[in-house]
Amino acid sequence: MAQQNPLNVQCFVKKDFQSIFTGENNPKLLYVSDIRPDASAHPRVMHAHEDFVEIILICSGSSEYLIHDKKYFIRPGDLLIYNAGVVHDEISGPDIEVGSYCVAIGGLHMPGLRENALLPDDAGYVFPSGQSFGDLRILFEMMFRNLAGDEPRAEAFCHSLMHALLVKVLAVTDGARAADEKPVEDPPVLGRRIKDYIDRHYMEPITLQTMGEALHISPYYLSHVFKQMSGYSPVQYLLRRRIGEAQTLLITTDLSITRIAEMVGYDTQSYFNLQFTKNVGLPPNKFRQNYIVAQKNEKSSRRKK
Repeated sequence: MAQQNPLNVQCFVKKDFQSIFTGENNPKLLYVSDIRPDASAHPRVMHAHEDFVEIILICSGSSEYLIHDKKYFIRPGDLLIYNAGVVHDEISGPDIEVGSYCVAIGGLHMPGLRENALLPDDAGYVFPSGQSFGDLRILFEMMFRNLAGDEPRAEAFCHSLMHALLVKVLAVTDGARAADEKPVEDPPVLGRRIKDYIDRHYMEPITLQTMGEALHISPYYLSHVFKQMSGYSPVQYLLRRRIGEAQTLLITTDLSITRIAEMVGYDTQSYFNLQFTKNVGLPPNKFRQNYIVAQKNEKSSRRKK
């Protein structure tokens, strides 16, 4: 006689369960993004966030990303964790369409870790979500839909969902790093020194020659070592670092384009406009307008449904 499934099932929470969100560890949800594949035509170039963590779920498409000082191959189902201060270059374009969700979370004080670090800094950045992909996608989607639709009590609801997302993310990342997601090559110490120098001085008028003088190596050798590590020449990395930070300022501030150009190391707005358009596919003013208008239109269209 076949065993019948019970009509009622009750699952109990373990009595020794303790929340990790206590004391000063009081995370705040800052934003949620639904990055459609067609948005890849105007990519977010190399940048870092100094005061919050970003969590990204790759839903479609694949690409090679430069994260900190290593290359990773990104595919659907991957979970990306960027602690505060981690430089990342989300490479995409008209021929490389990547769809994803993204959340930004500040106020993290995880036990034993620096402020706004979800994982230890040596834990890695890319984790396959496996069977948890469906649950993660639902959490991201619910947060975005409620905030974009300006639903009643959306902030409180999404704050609770953010707690659930963090716990699920930690379950995925605990002790896990897939072998095929390891970096292409462990970069040499000199390559890291070059990268650190550019990250500290990208706002200044530096050149390959001044980099070589500061690090006491020939510009040719400097360029060779850095390209082997990152896939970019030092000048290309410097350019993308400046453009990525300019994108952040365009999105998050009301500063003039002239002022933003100055802040990221350009003497003239015209040359800044040229380089920005070449790398993003839109001039700075159109990028700012497109980004803000797209957000407003998304919210408006959802209200009408």
